[in-house]
Amino acid sequence: MTGAAWQARIECGGVVAGAGFLVSPTTVLTCAHVVQGSAAGTLTVSFPNRPDLGRLPAGVAAHGNWAGGATDPGDLAVLELARKVPQSPARFAPQDTGPALAHVVLEAYGFPEGYDEGQLAWYRARSATRIAGEWVQLEAMAGHGQPLTHGFSGAAAALPDGRVVGMVAQVASEPGVLVARMLPTEVLARHWPALTGLLPRHAAAEDPARRLDALVRRAEDAGLVCSPDQLFVDAVGDFGPPLPPGGFASLRAAAGYVRWEVEDAAEALTRFAGRLAELLERPAPAAPASAAWAPILVEIDHSGADPDQVTVAVSAYRDGRRRPVGTVRLPRAGMRAYIQRGIDRAFAELAFGADELLAFALPRDLLNLPVADWACSADDSTPLGCAHPVVVTDRSRHHSARLRHQLGKRWQRLATDAKPVLHRVECGTPHLGLRRRLREQDAGLAGFTAPPAAVPEHFEVGLNMPVPVLLWPRAGCPDAAGHPTPCTGTAFLDALAPHVEGVAPAELPRRVQLLREEAEAQEEPERHWAKGVQLLWDDPRCFPEPAASLHTPVA
Repeated sequence: MTGAAWQARIECGGVVAGAGFLVSPTTVLTCAHVVQGSAAGTLTVSFPNRPDLGRLPAGVAAHGNWAGGATDPGDLAVLELARKVPQSPARFAPQDTGPALAHVVLEAYGFPEGYDEGQLAWYRARSATRIAGEWVQLEAMAGHGQPLTHGFSGAAAALPDGRVVGMVAQVASEPGVLVARMLPTEVLARHWPALTGLLPRHAAAEDPARRLDALVRRAEDAGLVCSPDQLFVDAVGDFGPPLPPGGFASLRAAAGYVRWEVEDAAEALTRFAGRLAELLERPAPAAPASAAWAPILVEIDHSGADPDQVTVAVSAYRDGRRRPVGTVRLPRAGMRAYIQRGIDRAFAELAFGADELLAFALPRDLLNLPVADWACSADDSTPLGCAHPVVVTDRSRHHSARLRHQLGKRWQRLATDAKPVLHRVECGTPHLGLRRRLREQDAGLAGFTAPPAAVPEHFEVGLNMPVPVLLWPRAGCPDAAGHPTPCTGTAFLDALAPHVEGVAPAELPRRVQLLREEAEAQEEPERHWAKGVQLLWDDPRCFPEPAASLHTPVA
């Protein structure tokens, strides 16, 4: 392995922080703690054995949901380089090499203090047993030589022939300590499922696993929309392991978990592959003639591991199929930039000339997120809601088969309503009778004087009825519980009603876009009544899903 040009040096702000290794022309793997706290624009990657490539700017594209502690799992970061590297990436040993690792010499290329050009260290695993299901313990070959210290974190652990079997994740913190830990490749792939496609298998590997690999690739290429969680549950059966907390971010993640974490997995793999094959053979649903929009869907959800972490999935719809663009877990501070890039990539999936619709599926506590005010990109400060029709929807009802069915019936009735009327939910409206009133009036449009956090009971009724279209001011009335005189919320509904009543609900996203443009054109946009209008618009015909799909883009 000596001199392998895929070995990488990671620097944060010009200071060597650790090691890494190239796994694709634009992707480098390292430890999450190596890049922890790196400010935007300060992360660079270089290749000591390819000095001609210089220092390449990089960003964290994905990570293993590491919580920050020395013994916390998921200490993995996936770095995206600013440009492709003309260099062959690292080669991996087959996925089932793990049990044979005991006593095999492993080599690591790191960057301890004083050795910016790099230093080699030789270690071995005394046992293939994982510590806490995550790490393999490494011990020095002898009592002398280069220890695995700071600067080796993120280095590839490779066999003598150069094939990678893991990544150095925990190094000695005190002088003289000759013990460290690595994350084997199957654990890395558990935390970053995209790695699975880069890991070879022995020719003698069991047929169900090879068949499932091929089917997963087909599904990814076809943009198949399915429920990884449901496929996992069906595969392992009633007596198999439970669904991991948070479920699976992707089909590949679910398939990898069955392969590596389920004992005697042959039958489960066979069931998984069989069900996936059925879904692939199912004819694609025809695009509904009533839906003229070409949606780009952005799903945001809490990661469940850290209050500052969210999971974001971006997709585009074309020809009746959802085409995934990307899914990632990241800090909320990086959410907007990732979504801007994801939306831009999603436009490439739309049919030329189609009428785009940007839809944000949000958890209920984030329904007031000002997505329409976000800039189109780092280079274009135009608000998204002025450049395109932007709507939000409630993520839980977007994925509920029951509510989708009810919404479909409501939209069919709305299509025959020549003059839809705005049902006003005024300040002080008692929520206990709201459900009955909405049902009696068969409300298709409901306007609120305040955002969801101010009157959560009212929004719960509107979302679960479900009312197809909800509108509200993001700031709204500061005292929505009730007051004797008209307020800013009432003024909002008074101004809104003439613009939405009598308008076909399918045209409301465009109508609200025009209102946002009108507000933005004012000398003081914040004073215009429509500046903070939020439109929840939820036509399931625009988001066709297979009947069994409960897709959940969480980690």
